[in-house]
Amino acid sequence: MTITGISEERAQAADPRRWVALAVLLAAAFMDAVDVTVVHIAIPNLVQDLGATSAQVQWITGGYALAFALGLITGGRLGDMFGRKRVFMLGVAAFTLTSLVCGIASGPEMLLIGRILQGASAAIMVPQVLSTVHVTFPENERSKVFGVYGVVLGLGTVAGPLVGAALVEANLFDLHWRPIFLVNLPLGILGLIAAAFVVYESRSEQATRLDLPGVALVTTGLFLLMLPLTQGRELDWPAWSIAMLIAAVPVLALFVRYEARLARRGGRPLVPPSLFRARTFSAGLAVQLCFGLTSGIFFLAWTLYLQMGLGWSPLKAGLSGIPLSLALMVGAAVSTQVLVPRFGRTVLQIGGVISAGGALLYHALVAPDGTGMTVAQNAIPITLMGIGFGLIIAPLADLTLSTVPHESAGSASGLFNTVAQLGSALGIGISSLVFFGRLDSGHSMPEAFGYSLWYVAAGFAIAVAALFALPRALRPDPAATTAAG
Repeated sequence: MTITGISEERAQAADPRRWVALAVLLAAAFMDAVDVTVVHIAIPNLVQDLGATSAQVQWITGGYALAFALGLITGGRLGDMFGRKRVFMLGVAAFTLTSLVCGIASGPEMLLIGRILQGASAAIMVPQVLSTVHVTFPENERSKVFGVYGVVLGLGTVAGPLVGAALVEANLFDLHWRPIFLVNLPLGILGLIAAAFVVYESRSEQATRLDLPGVALVTTGLFLLMLPLTQGRELDWPAWSIAMLIAAVPVLALFVRYEARLARRGGRPLVPPSLFRARTFSAGLAVQLCFGLTSGIFFLAWTLYLQMGLGWSPLKAGLSGIPLSLALMVGAAVSTQVLVPRFGRTVLQIGGVISAGGALLYHALVAPDGTGMTVAQNAIPITLMGIGFGLIIAPLADLTLSTVPHESAGSASGLFNTVAQLGSALGIGISSLVFFGRLDSGHSMPEAFGYSLWYVAAGFAIAVAALFALPRALRPDPAATTAAG
């Protein structure tokens, strides 16, 4: 079934299968969110079992994120062209197969290749989640659906270390670290079967062929930008990493110019420039960038502080994130269903203020005696941060994509996810200065973590300011939705 108009959308909305389809789509998004961080907890086991070098470990952890970020925009456009359900199922199948490759890896080289291919598979799979939701659910249901999406994404990010720790310590079938990848096999197979029956097919009638020059330019530009941000810190920022960052600017500028020129000539660009004419979309991307940046700084430093600064086991460190997860769920449910419809963008701004306040409170608790932090003390600031995360992340996807025409849903979804990955990479890069830089200069782990929290709070303050660019009432602009894709 191809969705091309409002009448068809309303007709399909009466079919209860759309909610089952949502569960299948969200399960795939959750798998990806978990796999981004699940491997971090197993690094000691990987070094011991496979003899992985430090450089190989860096690529095993960073290769996934790099391949994922590079392919998101193209993956989204492929769904617009060939059918979002078809491309989604292709991505799930590839993700499942590459998870098997990772799980049976006999050496670090095989695991590294598997992780890069796994990230590329996720880049095909994930953009179809948001774009399918955008074109499948009617407007009056989208806030609820995107709220659930925000919760699942947040939980997956926090659950990664916990899932990894539980599987590694359980040592299922004496497989040590391998179940962190093999667990995707039954999930992926079930997802494929379910998707075949319950996910609607949809595609753009206007996106008839792929903008190959645009793909080449954006992939090259993102590669020049993401590789140094992903690997530069571990390698102490060699000259080539700085050169790549500088070279990324003209390449991405050329991509923007080329896309605008192609659109003027009546072509079908990879990223339609008309998307940015909607202020809600542009402002939403800016907030997403800030959110990814602060998350990149916080979660890396926080995980290391709990384990290396406080000496907590991986499982205890993972369990300590439960208050954040629960608070995120509460914040997300309240924001999308109750607060945002009544108070608009103010709710997201309050979320940013609460998150910044949580970071500053954490700093105050770490400052006196960072090594004596208790589980209860840790729960207070991260609960506040979880509430703030929920107030922001749950409605943000809906608000950002609300003005996107259906024919560009895949491109917009890919771009939205790419900005999150770019922000996270920027955050990790900044960590080399505000966290690892402090450690290298002789400060203790608690001191370095406390110092990085100032930057986390500042990132949320910038997000609050960026939210002023959103319309106060956060209602879709009808004119924007008619823009050409």
